[in-house]
Amino acid sequence: MKKIVNYVGLLVMASLLFYSCNKDRDTLTPNPDPEPEPPIENGLIFPKKEMRAVWLTTAWGLDWPLSDYNQASQKQKYIEYLDKFKDLKINTIFFQVRAMGDTYYNSAYEPWATSITGTRGKDPGYDVLKFLIDEAHARGIEFHAWMNPYRIATRAGNSAAYPALHSSIDKSWVVDHEKIQIYNPARPEVRQRISDIVKELVTKYNVDGVHLDDYFYPDPSTAGTMVSDQVDFQTYGAGFANIGDWRRSNVDKAIEGIYKTIVATKPEVVFSISPAASKDYNYNTLFADLGKWCKEGWVDVLIPQLYQEIGNASNDFQTNLGIWSQFAYKSALVIGHGYYKFGDATQGAAFQSTGELEKQIVLAKKKAKVVGSAMYSAKYILDNKIGITDRLALLYSKPAVMPFVGRAVAAAPTTPTSVRIEGGQLKWATTGNVQTVVYYFADLKKEGEVVAITKEQSLLVDKAGYYCVATLNVDNQESKVSDTVQK
Repeated sequence: MKKIVNYVGLLVMASLLFYSCNKDRDTLTPNPDPEPEPPIENGLIFPKKEMRAVWLTTAWGLDWPLSDYNQASQKQKYIEYLDKFKDLKINTIFFQVRAMGDTYYNSAYEPWATSITGTRGKDPGYDVLKFLIDEAHARGIEFHAWMNPYRIATRAGNSAAYPALHSSIDKSWVVDHEKIQIYNPARPEVRQRISDIVKELVTKYNVDGVHLDDYFYPDPSTAGTMVSDQVDFQTYGAGFANIGDWRRSNVDKAIEGIYKTIVATKPEVVFSISPAASKDYNYNTLFADLGKWCKEGWVDVLIPQLYQEIGNASNDFQTNLGIWSQFAYKSALVIGHGYYKFGDATQGAAFQSTGELEKQIVLAKKKAKVVGSAMYSAKYILDNKIGITDRLALLYSKPAVMPFVGRAVAAAPTTPTSVRIEGGQLKWATTGNVQTVVYYFADLKKEGEVVAITKEQSLLVDKAGYYCVATLNVDNQESKVSDTVQK
């Protein structure tokens, strides 16, 4: 979902060679992933639940606000995105609220984001994040706050200076590599600070989730000349046989800390991570042991960035889909698609056809663990190169029920009562803070479809067949369905 970066010292290559030759990377037993059976209740076959998501990038203003520093037009641009997403029946956005050690909200820990006003630390004059969340929720779209845990700033090279650090940051917590400035993953104080930043966010704002991408240790192939962490290893690495295991442990502790902070502060918030496509690359270069995090239950939703095409010689979509399906363990699995590549002439033949996206989504749906797809990124939805968004509209022609992927906090939903058809309207009764899912079956022996997800207690229905309803609470738990009624 961006140019991938990680952090390793100049001595890393030797340690990696030692590590890769002497460590069994996949000591975790893979999770069997049988082909799914259609969900059946009351003898009915229901459509699979789906998170339908899109990433909205604010680093360098890429998707929003696109170097537009006027409050009114910023808001209009965002609303244009949301209205398009609603039309497409997209139900989730991952909005980048903290891209460069700066934030889209008033924080005690970091300055206002540069991309909002053009000036780092400048107050934009409105509560940006509240506006973003409220507008998404008004359209029935979940808002997941996307954060980069370690990155503070980037630059082209040593000739440019990094921005001044926030007054609350101790310089000893920071590492200045040639092209990226990061919080030092080795420092316990850094892990605490990251957890504190997450706690502040979920306490102040009604976000549905906290989301991290694949910025963990930087990749030396893109980060330029690196600062060695050998001294930190000598200081903090007691008990570790090699520097690779120690680095992975540092990131493990950060992820566990974020997860525990969310659960202790606002447990209904969903925690998701989107790793790079290759499991081995995450493990060996970014020092991110996704299999362990999923097995420990620290990650609610895993969203690997499978941006390569089916049949790619070095990073095949289908191969990576199979691997992540095996190692997601306790995590739900959503697949990230390289939407930005469609219609880009530099990306190869597969991405000049909208059929590639359909094939990817069909393959993903066949995996029992997979509960949705995420598109990178938002502006390409509007661009609609080669008609890719028109194809997505066909793939998403019916609404989708959001899967339950986190923790149950709200009261369990109850089945609607008094379900009936009167004067061409399907009617029912519900109690509590719930939405109703309306299912339609043309044939009781075939898979049904979602007609609507609504707060109302009636719906005009015009197709002959069978209808039933269920309720969804705010945690996305679904009640048992009602009996069917026939029109």
